[in-house]
Amino acid sequence: MAAQCCCRKAPGAEAAPARPPPEPPPALDVASASSAQLFRLRHLQLGLELRPEARELAGCLVLELCARRPAPRALVLDAHPALRLHSAAFRRAPAAAGEPPCAFAFAAPGPSPAPPPPLPAFPEAPGAEPACCPLAFRVDPFTDYGSSLTVTLPPELQAHQPFQVILRYTSTDAPAIWWLDPELTYGSAKPFVFTQGHSVCNRSFFPCFDTPAVKCTYSAVVKAPSGVQVLMSATQSTYVEEEGVYRFHMEHPVPAYLVALVAGDLQPADIGPRSRVWAEPCLLPTATSKLSGAVEQWLSAAERLYGPYLWGRYDIVFLPPSFPIVAMENPCLTFIISSILESDEFLIIDVIHEVAHSWFGNAVTNATWEEMWLSEGLATYAQRRITTETYGAAFTCLETAFRLDALHRQMKLLGEDSPVSKLQVKLEPGVNPSHLMNLFTYEKGYCFVYYLSQLCGDPQRFDRFLRAYVEKYKFTSVVAQDLLDSFLTFFPELKEQSVDCRAGLEFERWLNATGPPLAEPDLSQGSSLTRPVEALFQLWTAEPLDQAAASASTIDISKWRTFQTALFLDRLLDGSPLPQEVVMSLSKCYSSLLDSMNAEIRIRWLQIVVRNDYYPDLHRVRRFLESQMSRMYTIPLYEDLCTGALKSFALEVFYQTQGRLHPNLRRTIQQILSQGLGPGTEPSVEQGGAGADSEADTDAPALLLGDEAPGGAISLRDVNVSA
Repeated sequence: MAAQCCCRKAPGAEAAPARPPPEPPPALDVASASSAQLFRLRHLQLGLELRPEARELAGCLVLELCARRPAPRALVLDAHPALRLHSAAFRRAPAAAGEPPCAFAFAAPGPSPAPPPPLPAFPEAPGAEPACCPLAFRVDPFTDYGSSLTVTLPPELQAHQPFQVILRYTSTDAPAIWWLDPELTYGSAKPFVFTQGHSVCNRSFFPCFDTPAVKCTYSAVVKAPSGVQVLMSATQSTYVEEEGVYRFHMEHPVPAYLVALVAGDLQPADIGPRSRVWAEPCLLPTATSKLSGAVEQWLSAAERLYGPYLWGRYDIVFLPPSFPIVAMENPCLTFIISSILESDEFLIIDVIHEVAHSWFGNAVTNATWEEMWLSEGLATYAQRRITTETYGAAFTCLETAFRLDALHRQMKLLGEDSPVSKLQVKLEPGVNPSHLMNLFTYEKGYCFVYYLSQLCGDPQRFDRFLRAYVEKYKFTSVVAQDLLDSFLTFFPELKEQSVDCRAGLEFERWLNATGPPLAEPDLSQGSSLTRPVEALFQLWTAEPLDQAAASASTIDISKWRTFQTALFLDRLLDGSPLPQEVVMSLSKCYSSLLDSMNAEIRIRWLQIVVRNDYYPDLHRVRRFLESQMSRMYTIPLYEDLCTGALKSFALEVFYQTQGRLHPNLRRTIQQILSQGLGPGTEPSVEQGGAGADSEADTDAPALLLGDEAPGGAISLRDVNVSA
């Protein structure tokens, strides 16, 4: 029988509906060991059991996949040495992607002490054909932040044929999973656990395509100890009391790093029609009072700018001080460190930044970590458009000046030719993408986006472009060229003018040149707030000192905004060490006042005290470190204490407070204290400490920008607002 031309309909036959073009494979990501380009991930299901006494998570993972070409030999997933695989199995013809989660069953541990405890059991689907068959697998080294898991597949697998791979595993001491004993929480009543996946940690939470280029929907069933509230970054959640399990479903595709879980003594309070806060009971009133009504105001402003909020709810969970970054934009459930509740303006900025990620980062995601600015630069721009709409241009310009000041400070430390100052950073194999988290990603990325908006001549026109960009690429991952091509298509007159090739401001140069931004925003609208800061700083650097101090005393900084005071103190920090008489006068004028202000102000003043060896105020440093258990406030002070004559003081305070520090933070501070002590003299943790040596040290890598950061380690507080 002669073959028919594909464009000609057979007699009497209806034309078959046109098949959509095949989905392109994801971008290649050198930070992933996976074979993501060979498969399409349709959905993933997680069955999890939390075992806080053993500091262990037991899991059953079901990946619903299609091969992009016939007979792939193996499926390769990202994994981690902390993740122990127990079995792998194969099954054809899974349920359609996006259906409600399957009913995971959990076997009761029972009285037998024989290890390991039972794993969550994934039951056979009724009438499944064929039944599960076991698969061979192996785990190989990949980098210091992960492993590769290779699962052998049946040889007859056809292209585009749906199938499931079912993996059973346990994970302990994993970089993504932070177990807290009750005494490390605010309430000191119940155990607490949270996960943090950004950038490449979730491969220790569950085997996955751990790359932002791959997105899928997911569902989860979680069993936790009685009385522990479980939350996940999902659009739907239910608690089945008779089964003692929580069920979650994320209906929109997300990358692996945005799958997040938290469990502990958490209670909710509504703060708006689609928002609530979750916090430990002792923190809930403060969190509620600070955010009630505000989040809805920010969401509404963002929707006016960039289109509908796509995720249903926007909830916030406040985490204990061990949370390793300031905030994380997990969809539907922003994670934020409780310490930030002390600083109202920083709380506002950080939450609005995470709100902005709902459009830029979560809906439209950078396809590789080498272009992280596509999420962070755009989210920072959107954050500032929201604050301008809500709080006015002067406040936005003040916050921008504060951050750009920090960017230039970082530039001096790293040098203008540092490769991490590029927007398109070349990520070498084996380098942890977390090392790329720096202010260039945020602020240089913001400056480029702001420059694009200025080319339009009107920020409202640029808002309309970004709205169209989100609509076009929502729930996908993009590269920089997608953004720039869309920009020039949306504004054909700019394309005709070849704005992408303007001398000195070429788009390619923005992306690939080292050094500072090629252009910075006009911040003159904030001069009413920044001018007093500059004037006061100039007074304190003027001669003679007694006249300067007298003039400075007439300026009441207690009426200033937090960002004004922080900017002033940062300028003094930049000039440290200062003449001793200047430090004495500063202390006389400000020490008691600053001591009554929020933690963001106090830490800056205490860094001035430490960098200038000002002993009369050391008791304030001690008191601060005795009360603060957050890395964002402890590490900068310990770094400063250990660079001068105060290391013995730092050791003394550390020995007195180490029992209240998370083991990861404790180990990081040990490393800081051990610098210069010589081999074999690292400060030891007292016996009985909670597994300091066995905990995965996820703090240390985030402190450096690259493998060897010029000028020493840079604390994350100076690097990063939030994720």
